[in-house]
Amino acid sequence: MEELKRAVAKEALKFIEDDMIVGLGTGSTTAYFIEYLGKLIMEEELEDVYGVPTSYQARLLALEYGVPVVGLDEVDAIDIAVDGADEVDPNLNLIKGRGAALTMEKIIEYRAGTFLVLVDESKLVERLGQKMPVPIEVIPAAWRAIKEELEVFNATAELRMASKKDGPVVTENGNFILDARFHRIDDPLDLEIELNNIPGVVENGIFADIADIVLVGTREGVKRLER
Repeated sequence: MEELKRAVAKEALKFIEDDMIVGLGTGSTTAYFIEYLGKLIMEEELEDVYGVPTSYQARLLALEYGVPVVGLDEVDAIDIAVDGADEVDPNLNLIKGRGAALTMEKIIEYRAGTFLVLVDESKLVERLGQKMPVPIEVIPAAWRAIKEELEVFNATAELRMASKKDGPVVTENGNFILDARFHRIDDPLDLEIELNNIPGVVENGIFADIADIVLVGTREGVKRLER
């Protein structure tokens, strides 16, 4: 599986050109991309390329591998954003947010001229929610009320707990994450909008109608899917 991740990360480099502003996603596959991107920059095969990180993890990796970083408020436009996904359906709708960085990911990736998604073949599903819950970032004081509100959608939600600290996961925005499982997601875009209309919800992990290109690592090679 790691070899598949490395393969799509290397393939993504073909989309990067000099003088680009690149959104840097969060996660294991994107970590390889940041590493390889830094190598090209350090070897001067790419010039004047800057990264806009979606998380502290992405920022730290960029600094470690020599990718110059700038803040979202320092750029006029983002040429391309590169990130992974937890699920990809046949229409290239996504579920993201296992790394709890979904809010900044969505802000940067919606703004990018091109959104390039890197996954291995295990992430392809017939419909969203088939394997993964939908992460929902919520204001801490409202998490229980929102959990109850999700019952209207026939969903069950659990507060995501931290693995190496006591208590819940706290996002970089100071919020909590609810992981919601839906019986069936027939219209990802409609559900994305409805979830964000619940008071106290900051953002949710459905990324509908946003991915431009998905690179899929398979045992037969890297496959390219386009909207």
